[in-house]
Amino acid sequence: MTEALALSDAEIAGIARRLDRPVVLVGLMGVGKSTVGRRLANLLSTKFADADEEIERAADRSVAEIFEEYGEAYFRDGERRVIARLMEERIGVIATGGGAFVDEETRTTILENGLAIWLDCDIDTLVERTGRRNTRPLLRNGDPRQILTELKDRRSAAYSQAQLHIVTDNGPHTETALRILEAIDAWL
Repeated sequence: MTEALALSDAEIAGIARRLDRPVVLVGLMGVGKSTVGRRLANLLSTKFADADEEIERAADRSVAEIFEEYGEAYFRDGERRVIARLMEERIGVIATGGGAFVDEETRTTILENGLAIWLDCDIDTLVERTGRRNTRPLLRNGDPRQILTELKDRRSAAYSQAQLHIVTDNGPHTETALRILEAIDAWL
């Protein structure tokens, strides 16, 4: 058996065989898309890509530097292209940046060609997690709690269009990955 939930390795392998599209994790910064995504890809025995890391590699700049030098619109355009490329390459699990799914064109691409999973959690958890690093361009100018609350309010309508919605907590990331697998199994 695989850790805490009741999915055997054979059941996980069966889910992986039935998946015919990339799993794309969406949600606010700090919700755990990258960490949970890596665990999920490992369980599914597939490739993982973090869209922000891919953007940084392609631009040879950090996300923060791209925001600062060129602005958010420029960043979102590059992000859209990178996510489309990752999906075309059939990367098994893709973690997107917090604002990616808010972009209508990016959201449409993900919904048509992938399985979007909205990872969601409470504001206190987001504030604690995002406070660990100072690499979040949208949190640099103001109160992180207020900014995250406003972002959650503005972006929830877009996030709610994802095929699946998983609420995360401060438990082990592998448990969240297993909950995602159970949801995918029911969705398939």
